[in-house]
Amino acid sequence: MKILSVVGARPQFVKLAPVATAMAARGDEHVIVHTGQHYDINMSDVFFRDLGIPAPDRHLAVGSGSHGRQTGAMLAAMDEVLEEARPDWVLVYGDTNSTLAGTLSAVKMGIPLAHLEAGLRSFNRRMPEEHNRVLTDHAADLCLAPTEVAMGHLRTEGLAGSSVMVGDVMTDVLLRVRDAVADRPAELPAGVDPEQPYYVTTLHRAENTDDADRLRTIIDGLAGVQAPVLLFAHPRLRQRAADFGIDLDRGSVTVADPIPYPALVRNVMTSAGVITDSGGLQKEAFILRVPCTTVRTETEWTETVDLGWNVLVQDPNDLRDLVQRPTPAATDETPYGDGDAATRVVEAIHTAQRR
Repeated sequence: MKILSVVGARPQFVKLAPVATAMAARGDEHVIVHTGQHYDINMSDVFFRDLGIPAPDRHLAVGSGSHGRQTGAMLAAMDEVLEEARPDWVLVYGDTNSTLAGTLSAVKMGIPLAHLEAGLRSFNRRMPEEHNRVLTDHAADLCLAPTEVAMGHLRTEGLAGSSVMVGDVMTDVLLRVRDAVADRPAELPAGVDPEQPYYVTTLHRAENTDDADRLRTIIDGLAGVQAPVLLFAHPRLRQRAADFGIDLDRGSVTVADPIPYPALVRNVMTSAGVITDSGGLQKEAFILRVPCTTVRTETEWTETVDLGWNVLVQDPNDLRDLVQRPTPAATDETPYGDGDAATRVVEAIHTAQRR
């Protein structure tokens, strides 16, 4: 079978890694299209190298831009790619503009579409990602859900007949990387003692970076934490902070460039906690049993909150105190699967093809 994967953002590269391995084991022809949504080398090319993902067959090099401009450019380019490749299935990942562009192109060309990480809902319609994931689920021929909660959302929306519970492919790759880096030292900036508590931080969502007052309050909170805060700064964050005249590198905060995924995992493993607005990182922190503080008012990964390992920041003025809360109670729950989700993803696509 010929399956075409559409990726373009850092979390999607992580999800692609185990899926590419599972497809190769099955003998499928796998075409990888990189939209170029993440255009910085540390946000893109390095991930393919570090995770052992085959080089993309097509790179659309779309780059940054407004949501409409970026999605439109991807859609125009994807039509040409699909016309040439004519895959049996298109597989899209997550909830980015790359996801939506791949979805629209496949649907309009009559090519069966599978959506990996289907059924996630934040119920916040101000988030572009929420629109992307809902539209993609309702356009898809096959919805691949990572959790029982996600399956419940799909059933509620009338999509049970096209939905399969496969588990979370990010668990697959995280467990593999965790074991591979377990004996490595953490890669920390000069002056940060790996034997002392520190926090790993990422921020990139528009609701946090595009509001000057909110961003300033968040950075104030990070600066006041009573331990080093390593802020791995997304290009979007650096640009917005510069635009607003906000100094990121102050108080407890040490700013660094984004780092390769294995290094990030190792740093999280030895940290006192994670502070983020990333969907993927809050879940990874839970799997690694590291406390997480999520700088959002809602999350798709509700299990992390219900089990006590993730706290949502309703008011950024409370950030410092929430970060320094007591360690949560231990849990053996594994809501994100057993590390074999990618095999079930490929099997589900083959089963759907035989129908």
